Amino acid sequence: MCEALACHPLDTIKVRMQLSRRQRAPGATRKGFFTVGKEIVKKETPLGLYKGLGAVVTGIVPKMAIRFSSFEFYKSLAKKDPETGRIAPTAVFLSGLAAGATEAVAVVTPMEVIKIRLQAQHHSMADPLDIPRYRNAAHAVYTVVREEGFGTLYRGVTLTALRQSTNQAINFTAYTYFKQWALKYQSHLEVLPSYQHMLLGLVSGAMGPLSNAPIDTIKTRLQRSSAKPGESALTRIVYIARDMFKHEGFRAFYQGITPRIMRVAPGQAVTFMVYEYIRGLMEKLAVPEKEDATYRE
Repeated sequence: MCEALACHPLDTIKVRMQLSRRQRAPGATRKGFFTVGKEIVKKETPLGLYKGLGAVVTGIVPKMAIRFSSFEFYKSLAKKDPETGRIAPTAVFLSGLAAGATEAVAVVTPMEVIKIRLQAQHHSMADPLDIPRYRNAAHAVYTVVREEGFGTLYRGVTLTALRQSTNQAINFTAYTYFKQWALKYQSHLEVLPSYQHMLLGLVSGAMGPLSNAPIDTIKTRLQRSSAKPGESALTRIVYIARDMFKHEGFRAFYQGITPRIMRVAPGQAVTFMVYEYIRGLMEKLAVPEKEDATYRE
């Protein structure tokens, strides 16, 4: 929750950068995230940076709960090495992949659709006469379902699942092995201190956005637009990708990558630190049936 409150302005800037078509104009220069953020504050007040926060706050707790619980579940299905007690790297990667897809279908896609619709509105938060199409998250859900149908909440679910899957597969795999290496080179420690969990989460959290930035940009543009009659999701995705490449170039697929990394990496740092702390408390409170000195992921 704290991560969402602190980092949401970066997400709003990222979405605005991804939706921008400024570079289509001849001679137009690209705007950096500082410039985009400054313009939002100037035209829409500082509260403009928090558009869509209601959707995020509503979905953040179930999203994180589903992410970690499903990852542990999928990981428990994997076969462990009888000597080390560890699961294979491929199993860790696939567990993260499945966990990302699970959270995308269960929570993230509807949350993203509503969040992006709210963030894409350029109205001033200080002018009561400047009434936007979507007044808040609840009104956005109502309006989208009424005008476009319930299925619109799952617009871009394939791309969202692909983004979340690759994010969590890389994130969990990198974090797991960074943690193993840290314990290996600090053999005097049984448990890593919290600040090391935070640093490992920071590094692993930055790796996901770098791997799937084009997917995220196309997804944002897809979820921002309304569906056209008779047009399939795949047709629309291909059209958006071709249109971006033709008119804006390859760099357009990486618009908003800086604020995205600045938002995701610190968020993962805090998330993993808190997760490890709570996990440690739960294991201390649990009454073991017998002494078990096997390796714990």
